[in-house]
Amino acid sequence: MRRKYITAKHERQVAGCYSFTTQLNCVMNEPNWITIFAMPDHPLKNKTVLITGAARRLGRMFALACARAGTNVAIHHAHSQADAKSLKEEITGLGVRAWIFQADLNDSTQTGNLIRLVNESTPVHFLVNSAAIFQPLALDSTTLEDWNKHLAINLTAPFLLSQAFARQADEGSRIVNILDWRALRPAADHFPYTVSKSALAAMTKSLAVSLAPRITVNGLALGAILPPADGNASPDITKNIPMKRWAKENEVEQALLFLLTSPTFITGEIIHVDGGRHLV
Repeated sequence: MRRKYITAKHERQVAGCYSFTTQLNCVMNEPNWITIFAMPDHPLKNKTVLITGAARRLGRMFALACARAGTNVAIHHAHSQADAKSLKEEITGLGVRAWIFQADLNDSTQTGNLIRLVNESTPVHFLVNSAAIFQPLALDSTTLEDWNKHLAINLTAPFLLSQAFARQADEGSRIVNILDWRALRPAADHFPYTVSKSALAAMTKSLAVSLAPRITVNGLALGAILPPADGNASPDITKNIPMKRWAKENEVEQALLFLLTSPTFITGEIIHVDGGRHLV
């Protein structure tokens, strides 16, 4: 730990040094002097995270949050090459590295090869299973094809990726599964989606036991974060949210970064970032 001394006339500059990646504890020793204890860099710095579905929407938000924290990002996409390229440019502009990997998570062979392909370019320290499909299907309207596709992308892909990730991961590695408040409060709407996310919630806890103590596994259960991709957001969407609003992007980003840096004694947890929606 380094110690620096500066005069009090630089107090304003010192106050500006507080940041997400550098923590400073200032102690007054004498009337005109400040002692600064410079803490280590942020634990995500120079590590690599693989984020599935990173090219668009929530995955893109997560990727940029990690990049701003100093993390290199392996960008996965299925059919969004242009979005992935623009994301890579934005990430590298932040001073970290980025790679693009294409894989259709509805294809178990492609999914099973993804970790190996990423390892050819970089080791992977964190896995964020973010990719998902979310279709408004009721029980009667769900076909077998719909059912299988939701399970393949929302459940089987995280299973295969977590299994492959664990085989190459060092101690202290982490997995974060992106869930939904519906996973613990299922209803009739979005039937195959809800079932697949409920199963992923159960798998999150089973993985936490199976991979301890080497790897932590936690989940983020999200609520009203981004409007639907088609732009048809219901004006009543916040009616049943106790906080009566949409989430702010930085609230979701902070929750992810917490799980990627939190004490390793936290595992098997599902944190709801839904304004209390799962409670009512």
